[in-house]
Amino acid sequence: MIALCDVNNFYVSCERVFNPSLHNRPVIVLSNNDGCAVARSDEVKALGIKMGAPLHTIADLVRDHNIAIFSSNYALYGDMSHRVDNIIARYSDQVENYSIDECFIGYKGFEHLNLIEYNQKLVKQIQQWLGLPVCVGIAPSKTLAKVANHYAKKLKIPGSVLQLKDDLQIQNALKNLPVKEIWGVGSRTSEKLNAMGISTALQLRNSNLKTMRSRFSVVLERTIMELRGVSCIAFDADPEKKKEIV
Repeated sequence: MIALCDVNNFYVSCERVFNPSLHNRPVIVLSNNDGCAVARSDEVKALGIKMGAPLHTIADLVRDHNIAIFSSNYALYGDMSHRVDNIIARYSDQVENYSIDECFIGYKGFEHLNLIEYNQKLVKQIQQWLGLPVCVGIAPSKTLAKVANHYAKKLKIPGSVLQLKDDLQIQNALKNLPVKEIWGVGSRTSEKLNAMGISTALQLRNSNLKTMRSRFSVVLERTIMELRGVSCIAFDADPEKKKEIV
């Protein structure tokens, strides 16, 4: 099984660790030039402010809702990310840093453990030691681990850990997930899939593999296999950590 551990609203959460008065207050972290929103608290998202929104276009909302605004502090975020990594390393020696706030955790050889309880301990330790809220999604493939993490956040799963293990669970998770939300499926590909009548992750999972490969690429074929629970994306335990904002 593979887990995806993701810090919720990472930049905002880091700011809140060192300024507790920000808890439950709407918070935005701005890009390098302070031009647009690159991180938003849940309170800001509830106001309808989108990722990348230019600051000048949301000035009225900032004033009316007393939104706290911060410039990006990459030294702080990098340090907190490193601290998260150090805690995760206590739980598995199979760790792939995917971005500054996300990592994949391999659990090969951990079959004897209850992975939900094990990862709930991880979540609790990160919260207690660092004050950062995280969610974990567990599944047979990286793509499905991403899906599990998505629902762990969206549904506010108790314990912040969701595991997709059996096929019925996986199908239920995929049936209402738009293809544009699938990891690795870009907007252009999702538009083409929609035009073919494929609008959900489950429909993509159940599509004809040969047809999808010929119309798109081996990359989409691999994604379909991942949605079927077949791990196809290599696990890199020592990649260069991405620091940019995607």
